Amino acid sequence: MVFLKKFNILLLFLMIPKVFAAELFMTAIPNDDKNILEYRFNQVADYLTGVLAVEVIYTPVNSYVEAVDLFKEDQVQLAWFGGLSGVQARRAVPGSEAIAQGLDDQFFRSYFIANASADILPSKSFPNLNGFTFTFGSPDSTSGRLMPQFFIERNLGKAPHDVFRRVGFTKNHLETIEKVQSGLYQVGAVDYKVWERAVSNGIVDFEKVSVIWESPSFPDTQWTVRADVDQQFGLGFKQKLQQALLNMRSSESESRLLYVPVEDHDYQPIEDVARAIGLID
Repeated sequence: MVFLKKFNILLLFLMIPKVFAAELFMTAIPNDDKNILEYRFNQVADYLTGVLAVEVIYTPVNSYVEAVDLFKEDQVQLAWFGGLSGVQARRAVPGSEAIAQGLDDQFFRSYFIANASADILPSKSFPNLNGFTFTFGSPDSTSGRLMPQFFIERNLGKAPHDVFRRVGFTKNHLETIEKVQSGLYQVGAVDYKVWERAVSNGIVDFEKVSVIWESPSFPDTQWTVRADVDQQFGLGFKQKLQQALLNMRSSESESRLLYVPVEDHDYQPIEDVARAIGLID
């Protein structure tokens, strides 16, 4: 009788439906003005909440490192990462996947911009930047640091601190534009999309700053999801989330006009560059 009683209790336990997580937390790298990011990604969160029937909450961060750390600690399950930060996050949480990117993110670019006082003419060839002052964007930015450093080393044959009289970093691309435009730095590297939006918004004074070189294209920002979301939200949730992101348009995201599927191996060039210049092991 005791055995049958224990068996019946076990049977009842197995019949109880599994309760999955009711909230999904997401974040995004702080590559732009905080207010712009809050507006943009709260729209994304509202859109995903409606499609997925799971409350999606946007968690802002102050740095690329913080975004990766939150992902590692399972405080966010979905993140809009740059190329480098996405590689870092997926290496830290094995099985996590890049699942969607903007159509243009396959062919991203960096702009090198210069203050008018530097007297550097725009060129298709990489400019001679020896002896100028220079600012990158965030230390973990793909378009503001990783790829610009790679192009500097490949074209000038020296590390940035051996090329420039002074090297700095900024919090985001808008700050890079501001510091070069003000003359605090003579040259800088920025995300081409942030630059073009700054131009549209009337922030750029072409008498003070201009684009002097445009980089070759490389893969950059993407949506990355943690490996265990199906365990947290139910079988098939990852696929449902990916499809929701692919169906998203600029009316929901205020960012990309069209999203396309992406896989981890598409970012192998970014990982290779990061390893080559010593940003990852």
